Amino acid sequence: MEILSNRVLNLPESETLAMTSIARELKEAGKDVISLSIGEPDFNTPEEVKVAAKQAIDENWTHYPPVPGYPELKKAICAKLKRDNDLEYKPEQIVVSTGAKQSIYQAVMALVNPGDEVIIPAPYWVSYKAIVQLAEGTSIYIKTKLEDDFKVTPAQLKAAITPKTKLMIFSSPSNPTGMLYTQEELRAIAEVLRDYPNIFVIADEIYEHINFEGHHESLAQFDFIKERVITINGVAKGFAMTGWRIGFIAAPVAIAKACNKLQGQVTSATCSIAQRATIKAMEMDPKNSADIINMREIFKKRRDMVFQLLQEVPGFKVRLPKGAFYFFPEVSELYGRNVPADSAFAQTYKKTTINNSTDLCMYLLYDANVALVQGVAFGDDNCIRLSYATSEDKLKEAVRRIKEAVEKMTK
Repeated sequence: MEILSNRVLNLPESETLAMTSIARELKEAGKDVISLSIGEPDFNTPEEVKVAAKQAIDENWTHYPPVPGYPELKKAICAKLKRDNDLEYKPEQIVVSTGAKQSIYQAVMALVNPGDEVIIPAPYWVSYKAIVQLAEGTSIYIKTKLEDDFKVTPAQLKAAITPKTKLMIFSSPSNPTGMLYTQEELRAIAEVLRDYPNIFVIADEIYEHINFEGHHESLAQFDFIKERVITINGVAKGFAMTGWRIGFIAAPVAIAKACNKLQGQVTSATCSIAQRATIKAMEMDPKNSADIINMREIFKKRRDMVFQLLQEVPGFKVRLPKGAFYFFPEVSELYGRNVPADSAFAQTYKKTTINNSTDLCMYLLYDANVALVQGVAFGDDNCIRLSYATSEDKLKEAVRRIKEAVEKMTK
């Protein structure tokens, strides 16, 4: 008799975490693996944030916080949203959670009933589809194109809407593509949704501060749709605070209350010390913060370097990302090709033909010792994801290895 629930048995493992796990195992076995699979800035948390955390410990902020977050933090988030995004929110519209992933999970659970349809432009972040599955919703994927910078068009969105549509989820800047929506493109999406008052939108803006095009644009800026937008953000990416586990939503009051209700039964409030530190992070103006500016400039320099290097890899089609720290090259030209019979991939998987993004990523992992993530995890099997959140030396060496391994493939 099976002891586990169908809910767990049918839930896919996060492919990004799975690839990171395999890479870690190979490293432990003595392989010199360069991991470009994980979405984590290779920077340290700003000193002023760390000082605030130490001060919080000394001041004994070590007891249960309110479930949706400390009032001071929620006020600081409201001030940040006004300063950076020109968005007006009240503290009762903010819920602080254990990372942006929990924020997304709770928003979906608060809105989606079994059978409701959720529109997800593909490529998408891996957990969107799993979260919708847990809510017993139905994911409706919109296939986007490399030529369109992997962005959904208003016509595609309108065609995907049915009477069962309850929600849309998207990210900008995007994981995995690194692309972002302009104000004009967001307005066009909002104009489509204006005619469907029962459809809500989760706008995932966790990469807001890693934007190489200038001012970040939020969907909630359009007043005629704001009351149906749940803005997701946090401190993991823009402030190099992945381990602090702080995410938040800014949402209509009814949705914020529903997320608070859920959180009260699942995790309660997130870490008190991390919350006090995040107050300081919210007070950092991205236009003046040396830490944020420096990180963005370094990422931009890496992006430009990797863009040039990837264009030299046979079979890789690349577009220049506008934000985040990923490339999502189209690699289907390599499918159907063979790898050397004595390659580690061939020996491990008893096959020599590369048929899809998983095969290619495993070949590059075992034979080039570079960890990437297969595009199928993000809803596009023609691509692979590469993170450039590591040093220039490692990136140069990684792309050199990839190029060398690809050149060994035969038609």
